[in-house]
Amino acid sequence: MKDTNESIHPKVSRLRREFASRTGGARSSDLFADAAELALKLKPREAVFCFSAETLRTRVREFLDGFPGEVAYAVKANPGEHILLTASSCGLALFDVASVHEMKQVRSVAPRARFHYHNPIKSREEIDEAYRIYDCRRFAADDLQEIYKITQTIGRSTGIEIAIRFRLPRLGGSSAHDFSSKFGSTRPETVELLKSVVALGFTPVLTFHPGSQCTDPVAYVRHVAAAAKIVRRAGVRLHALNVGGGFPVAYRDEIVPPLAVFFNAIRESAAKEFGPDVPRLECEPGRGIVAPSTSLLTRTKLVKHNRNEVFINDGVYGALMEVYQVPDIVPPARAIRDGQPLRGPTRPWTIYGPTCDPLDKLPVKFELPIDIREDDFIEFGSIGAYGAATSTRFNGYGGAEVYFVREVLRTS
Repeated sequence: MKDTNESIHPKVSRLRREFASRTGGARSSDLFADAAELALKLKPREAVFCFSAETLRTRVREFLDGFPGEVAYAVKANPGEHILLTASSCGLALFDVASVHEMKQVRSVAPRARFHYHNPIKSREEIDEAYRIYDCRRFAADDLQEIYKITQTIGRSTGIEIAIRFRLPRLGGSSAHDFSSKFGSTRPETVELLKSVVALGFTPVLTFHPGSQCTDPVAYVRHVAAAAKIVRRAGVRLHALNVGGGFPVAYRDEIVPPLAVFFNAIRESAAKEFGPDVPRLECEPGRGIVAPSTSLLTRTKLVKHNRNEVFINDGVYGALMEVYQVPDIVPPARAIRDGQPLRGPTRPWTIYGPTCDPLDKLPVKFELPIDIREDDFIEFGSIGAYGAATSTRFNGYGGAEVYFVREVLRTS
């Protein structure tokens, strides 16, 4: 398919060609207007991802231009090659990784990429490989034994940064995922850990995570204030403060503050709490960058009108896993027929996935046209984060391919 906008978007065109050559599939080099046109022209039997490179580029630029510090992309949200290529083509050179496997994926498309290894749990082999092979100089820890493990594996050096991850109790429903339930040292523990980092000859960094899909800027303000108190009690000079990810996107029926509100809150609270000793600020968004860039195009396999049930060719074992796990995260959806959005009266439908497992059911209902039928398509928006990363091949389903589109369905 000829891209009539190739002269307007040369970087996007080059990206599509490069992605197609890397994957060996010409299908990914085609550019469709949106999921509706893709459905009309290809009529895919399996669920597919619709990816808008320009949407991702816009989101990356919003972080790079607006955040008052250095930005890293959290690879875990979506390690797709097309995502990494697009992000790095915008000038994003720092990546937050949770494993050496992710380091390898990033380096395959961005040879000069730098890494923050911010998984607090690592084996000695992983530490060694990250240090020797991928030149990683930032490691996270939330326990003294982890710091000793790093010391024993790669030795002491001020060239190595140790980011101590601390936690605060989550307030109410300020985030969709509570990361403090698994990771992070308490404030008194963090004070002692920072002292140990300096005593062992490392460069001290503090990091936290307010929780994924954090909709309240005050959560960042609380953490920044706690970080300043921790540093003063430890009596150390902090090299950097990493405010983690958590930056939200708008899902169905949800209004979230603009990113600028979060950026301003972080900037102002850091200046207030640290004064002249304000450290370099960092963030590591995953969902906040990648979620709006991708939608999921599914096809209906069966419609039970008497029970208001729709069965589609993807589900909770595929790209819709997070909808099952986190009821607060509900993507926008629309029905498509003959290349056009399906209009008319609607009603709430229960949606089931294709597997022979009763758990394969979305926990919330979706408003869809009352005359939806077999072989109509349903597009779910804002699936760029975790949709592909957590998909399984249960019953042989999953493994959705990626197609390029100009526009994807999203709430905002």
